[in-house]
Amino acid sequence: MASHPSKRRRLTPPLSEAGQESAPSDAKVQKAFFKSASSWSLENDYESRPRKGKNKKDKKRDPAEEVSGKLPVKTAQGSWVVQDDDTRSIASDEDWLEGNGDNEVLPDEPPAPIPEAPRISEREQIRRAQEELAQIATKLNEDPEEHPGAFKAMAAVGENRLVAIQKLCLVTQMAVYKDLIPGYRIRPATDDAKEKLSKDVKRVRVYEQSLVSGYQEYLKTLAKYASARPVGYDRPGNKISSIAITCACTLLNSVPHFNFRTDLLKILVRKLSTRVMDIEFVKCLKAMEKLFQDDEEGRPSMEAASLLSKMMRAREYSVDESVLNLFLHLRLLSEFSGKASHDSVTRPTEAPVSKKNKEKVFRTKKERKMLKEQKAAEKVMAVADASVSHEERDYMQSETLKMVFATYFRILKARVPNLMGAVLEGLAKYAHLINQQFFGDLLEALKDLIRYSDAVLDEDEEEEDEDDDEDDGLENVRDTSREALLCTVTAFALLAGQDAHNARSDLHLDLSFFITNLFRCLFSLSVNPDLELGAKSLHLQDPDSAFANGRRNFRVNLQTTTVLLMRCLSGVLLPPWNIRSVPPLRLAAFTKQLMSATLHMPEKSSQAVLGLLHDVMHTHGKKINSMWNTEERKGDGTFKPLSETVEGSNPFTATVWEGELLRKHYCPKVKEGLKLLEKKVKAA
Repeated sequence: MASHPSKRRRLTPPLSEAGQESAPSDAKVQKAFFKSASSWSLENDYESRPRKGKNKKDKKRDPAEEVSGKLPVKTAQGSWVVQDDDTRSIASDEDWLEGNGDNEVLPDEPPAPIPEAPRISEREQIRRAQEELAQIATKLNEDPEEHPGAFKAMAAVGENRLVAIQKLCLVTQMAVYKDLIPGYRIRPATDDAKEKLSKDVKRVRVYEQSLVSGYQEYLKTLAKYASARPVGYDRPGNKISSIAITCACTLLNSVPHFNFRTDLLKILVRKLSTRVMDIEFVKCLKAMEKLFQDDEEGRPSMEAASLLSKMMRAREYSVDESVLNLFLHLRLLSEFSGKASHDSVTRPTEAPVSKKNKEKVFRTKKERKMLKEQKAAEKVMAVADASVSHEERDYMQSETLKMVFATYFRILKARVPNLMGAVLEGLAKYAHLINQQFFGDLLEALKDLIRYSDAVLDEDEEEEDEDDDEDDGLENVRDTSREALLCTVTAFALLAGQDAHNARSDLHLDLSFFITNLFRCLFSLSVNPDLELGAKSLHLQDPDSAFANGRRNFRVNLQTTTVLLMRCLSGVLLPPWNIRSVPPLRLAAFTKQLMSATLHMPEKSSQAVLGLLHDVMHTHGKKINSMWNTEERKGDGTFKPLSETVEGSNPFTATVWEGELLRKHYCPKVKEGLKLLEKKVKAA
């Protein structure tokens, strides 16, 4: 009978449901720990523990202990594990016994304070901004096409709260754009999928678009700063608005052909709309004058004239006189050959060329195709070079002229006191460009201005005397004598340079009113101390005069009063349209008055009058040479130098005796002029 083998005792505890050994309960482990803890000697164990030193002969320790610096711990499963670094360290055994491991709740600790950024001084910020702007400008100067994003980076530097950095950024951008802007306008980019572009062309287009967009944003920044109020600690002329206006003026004179020219003009026109004559106002005036004088294309002048006329009309012509005088510097109007008024323009007609007279040139089909392509290429190149054809230039000149005359005529109709001198200056200069159909209305306006100017001036003086003297707003004092000369010059210039004789006969123009007024004002002009002074002349003013303390605003802009007087006398005594038709009575009356006025005039004016009389004697010597002979008299009665009319002065009863005094004049040139005049009288 076979015997069953004996069963062995199971030494290991049975496995749990999860396949792991059943661990003893926490209570039993804690009870066993308390029993063995009473026999522990912690101090002896710590003393006998090997020390951690740098001696190479020390006993070799467990690698896990060397890495973590902690002793291994035996788990409930019987394995030894080294605790992680993020395990909480326990200060003592009691803390470990009282705590319950992961279930322990720690008190909330306050968050660590965020360290503040170190504060940089303003001087250091300015130095860093200078270095950054210099680096960006150097990159753009070396190879701008490789750094299209540098324009935005340069503008980002100016987004600083320090005004000094903003000024520095504005000036740096102005210098960079002034050097990098090409000599042509950049067209907006078009998304044409069919067009195949090379890598170089794409790079150039990306650079041009970044240049245009950066330039546009820069002009918006200039407009914002130009209209900003000055900061309290900024000095006059050094505030950020002054820097912005200076940059705008420089760009307008340097690159007037480039994109967004209207934005630059708006900055200047807005400043000119104010009546405060400060440094920025003068800068804008000089920039606009230079633009008008140097413009060969026509578009910049037309845009500027349009903005100025709209601004003055919106402000009801409450602007400074110097703003209206900007029209006197228009270069294109001196080259225009047509005639215009405030609403129409007439151009000289050219004889049409008949097609029959043209010789036909035989061309093959291939040659005609090549010629057509060549014309198309030339047209594209003309657009790229911003060149203007003769027809376009003529159109822009006529439009500019219409805007200028419309402004002048509106001011004449409104009779703005402080602008009448400037209007007459412009009409006198551009009178040869006025349409003949508008002569009658303009002459009537000039007559009314001469007739009522003295009365208006007297009323204004009475009102000013009634006001307190504390008001410093005495801006412009009307010079009626100069306005009368300007009206006379304008009236005679209307008939000069064209078929004036026929126009006068057709339109029945009568200029006797202007001739009489000129005759009556000769004596008052001869004793005028400012006869030879211009607006830019340096002289001392009379401290007792009403115009002291810098209040006087001279009406002289381009010509002195003496020059205007000579122009008036030449039109009266030597008219270019019919020089032989001057009556002898007018010649004799003006000759006698001028010889008497020469005794009181300054030396240069005396020389000019004697030279004019020399020309009169050369042309009309036989009509008036008897006035130098005391034995010949063609009239009866007495001479009346203060007569209200030329005919009522009875000049042939007088004798020219002023030459005897002029022989003793202190100026040798006046003596020489008198000798030449008397020689011409004897020859006649």
